[in-house]
Amino acid sequence: MSPLPRALAAILMAGPLAGTLAGCTGDGGTPAPSPSASPTPTTATPVPAPAARGCHRLTWEEAIAPAAPVEDRSVPCGRPHTAQTYAVGRLDTVVDGHLLAVDSARVSRQAARECPRRLADLLGGTAEQRRLSMVRAVWFTPSLEESDAGADWYRCDAIAVAAEGRLAELTGRLDGVLEDDGSQLGVCGTAEPGTPGFARVICREPHTWRAISTVDLPPGDYPGAEAARAAGEEPCQEAARAVAADALDYQWGYEWPTAEQWADGQTWGICWAPEDGA
Repeated sequence: MSPLPRALAAILMAGPLAGTLAGCTGDGGTPAPSPSASPTPTTATPVPAPAARGCHRLTWEEAIAPAAPVEDRSVPCGRPHTAQTYAVGRLDTVVDGHLLAVDSARVSRQAARECPRRLADLLGGTAEQRRLSMVRAVWFTPSLEESDAGADWYRCDAIAVAAEGRLAELTGRLDGVLEDDGSQLGVCGTAEPGTPGFARVICREPHTWRAISTVDLPPGDYPGAEAARAAGEEPCQEAARAVAADALDYQWGYEWPTAEQWADGQTWGICWAPEDGA
């Protein structure tokens, strides 16, 4: 079985991040463990390249497994489903005349690079809208046995995370979903970020806080937690003030990335505000 790409666990649940600032009084929050894949049985029977478009009823465990489910989970996209295939590609497993294993780092990086990049074409919208969405890219490659039998494809699926360990049920396709609004697919919280009752959920579920904007941090090496924290305080205060019912009395929150999340490509922080603008 191919190993779980390092970036996959990070993008499935983009937080909680390294820390949280709420209001003007304090910080805190305990990072939640990233989801991990459970071993998935494989088959020696080669699987043909999957269709480039289609919908599937995947479980959370199937969605974060590196190899596609053995059983066909396809359903019509007009029926309830949890994943949509939006791209299929071919892995380059030959380098300088040598055949690389499908679970080698060089081969695994191909899907890990292409699937997140091509998700933007599926969803539409701006980079900011995509960051503030619970829609994520996951990808599958053949098992070692299937690769040995000649399978050399990778498959990109889009999922919406309802909460940690649970996929959102979808109806219809995700093509261009962020062009119109997509607010129901946004990142929300069950309580003030950094408090014990906080959990990240999709905005269609009950919530009291919403992620309202992101803060780009300087490119390069990880700046450190203190610098990342300081960079977002003023922008997040301003963003929360702009949506507050009372510009003189409002709450705000800020989360910044850990060094590990930075290495996985998350080089921005997230600003929060109460859903009612209070």
